[in-house]
Amino acid sequence: MDKNNNTNNINSTEYDNNTCIRATAAGSSIRAFAVDATGMVEKARKIHHTTPVTTAALGRLLAAGAMMGTMMKGENDLLTLQIKGDGPAKGLTVTANSHGDVKGLVLNPYVIIPEKAPGKLDVGGSLMPGILTVSMDLGLKEPYNGQVELQTGEIGDDLAYYFTVSEQTPSAVGLGVMVDTDQTVRHAGGFIIQLMPEATEETISALEQKMAGLENVTAMMEKGMGPKDILQHILEGLNPEFLEETPVRFHCDCSKEKIAKALITLGKDDLKELISEEEGIEVKCHFCNSAYKFTSEELKALLPSD
Repeated sequence: MDKNNNTNNINSTEYDNNTCIRATAAGSSIRAFAVDATGMVEKARKIHHTTPVTTAALGRLLAAGAMMGTMMKGENDLLTLQIKGDGPAKGLTVTANSHGDVKGLVLNPYVIIPEKAPGKLDVGGSLMPGILTVSMDLGLKEPYNGQVELQTGEIGDDLAYYFTVSEQTPSAVGLGVMVDTDQTVRHAGGFIIQLMPEATEETISALEQKMAGLENVTAMMEKGMGPKDILQHILEGLNPEFLEETPVRFHCDCSKEKIAKALITLGKDDLKELISEEEGIEVKCHFCNSAYKFTSEELKALLPSD
């Protein structure tokens, strides 16, 4: 594959130490997911040169995408989470598949706004107001699409609202990113806890009590808790059963061949205009900033034959 990276030549394996855990509890009346996404969020930060608040925003959505991706089982299933907002960050897009591959971008990564409180990045302020769209391509004729207005812009609250309203699945979603003093990602992760229809009032009450006093995700991670520890803590007394551990990573599947197919869709006139650039063109992937160079001769080869 002819892949010419720009200055963001980042060794992918260096950041691929991420894990997602899937579990059930209370006789399968609860399903639960938790993820350590620290490596993938740090990789995204370095690729997109995000500021602390956009690192937190993108990191939360990446963590959510990693967990929701593992909910899908089809070989070619694809999840897209998109936020379009009127805040200065403008919006986020994250895609994930069922194999643990996640990628994402923020439309304006260079946002600097005041903290909401000392040590609390104002993710909601960077996005609100806005719309969250969840799209799942499960290999059917049409992809599933669900859409809700952002409730707080903090992303965890908004996804919990989406699950409850659009999928009729009462859910608790915790997402967190801790940015260190040097702007690197110290911790990133999250959990999703969902009640199934057969959950008893006793189970619901026990879970609500646990959630009411729960520390935030990064506080638990700062204590050394991994995804399994977090789920054990949340589901204590509810007989959790751990089912699956999935490696997850920030991974972009772009290639020169895929970019070439996209260029073909521009049409003959637009391609001829690009061909007139004697030195050729360079096209960058928005998700990973990889750059692909096409000479005039390569562009001519993309023209449809008459």
